[in-house]
Amino acid sequence: MQESARRVLTGVVFFCLTVLIAILGYVWFGWTPLEAIYMVVITIFGVGYGEVKPLDTPFQRIFTILVIIAGTTSAVYSVGGFVQMVTEGEINRAFSNQRKQLTIANLQDHVIICGFDRMGQVLARQLDEAHQPFVIVENLPDRIEVAEASGYLHYPGDGTHEITLEEVGIQRAKALVAVLPDDKANVFITLTARDLNPRIKILARGELPPTERKLRLAGADHIVLPDTISAIQISNLIVRPTGMDFLNNTFERSYLNEFLANIEVQMEELQIKEESPFVDKTLMELQVRGKGAFMIIALRRLNDRLIFRPSATQLLNVGDSLIILGHQDKLPQFAEHYHLKRYHLNHHHQRLSAA
Repeated sequence: MQESARRVLTGVVFFCLTVLIAILGYVWFGWTPLEAIYMVVITIFGVGYGEVKPLDTPFQRIFTILVIIAGTTSAVYSVGGFVQMVTEGEINRAFSNQRKQLTIANLQDHVIICGFDRMGQVLARQLDEAHQPFVIVENLPDRIEVAEASGYLHYPGDGTHEITLEEVGIQRAKALVAVLPDDKANVFITLTARDLNPRIKILARGELPPTERKLRLAGADHIVLPDTISAIQISNLIVRPTGMDFLNNTFERSYLNEFLANIEVQMEELQIKEESPFVDKTLMELQVRGKGAFMIIALRRLNDRLIFRPSATQLLNVGDSLIILGHQDKLPQFAEHYHLKRYHLNHHHQRLSAA
């Protein structure tokens, strides 16, 4: 590809020099610039309209012959390099696709990863480190580029389609993981995969707790609820005797934030402001408005008294803060919509101190 591009560049430079020298030559013969340009065009491209002025001397005729040879040669050389560049690219792409298809066709006991957002990327990295063969199914161009840059085997397609799953060897695979951020898509992938291969192990991601039952009915063997799992882990760390030490440890807190970011989850402290509609309302009303977008881990009163696992009937006052765990995209929107002041755990962990 580099050689053909160099060929195109060389031909273009040589062609431009030929045209420039030819124009200057005809001007030197006594022609006007426009006449010289016209003569060069009809000479190099062989239009055959006839000379602007007669070529009287042998030198003028020899000069014109050289212009024809140099101009035609450089033009053909440039076009040939361009054709070569296009052909090489198409051939390389065809060979690459063929190699990829052959590799997928030879996979045995592999894992099919449907979805390649952050959770899928972490999973792929772990499987790669464990030398477990896998193939990624994704149809978004930007995520396909990430898979290509990482050197992972991937197939551009929709995991909800039977043809796509058959192309990536669903019959020969030992497991399928549906980790799309869309619960409906994960349920449909689970249904399709279970129908195509009743023996395959299926692991599915769910954003909302009610989705777990649907995934079970669809045929999933294991369901992962990132928000729920993360909330339980962090809640356990907090309520243990060393929980505050964990939150005050910079290294462990950074590790926690990195872990949460990988699964598109974050922990924040939301403070109830005076204009918030949740003033004098219960936690239950706030959770209903949240529509399952987060989980409440603790409630911090204005006097810094911290209540772990607060009751749903707790009333909220101005200045109270909620330590919550939720989706990265939904938390900021929820806080802005309901006039809640945000504090990120990483910068305000010192606020989490028990009374």
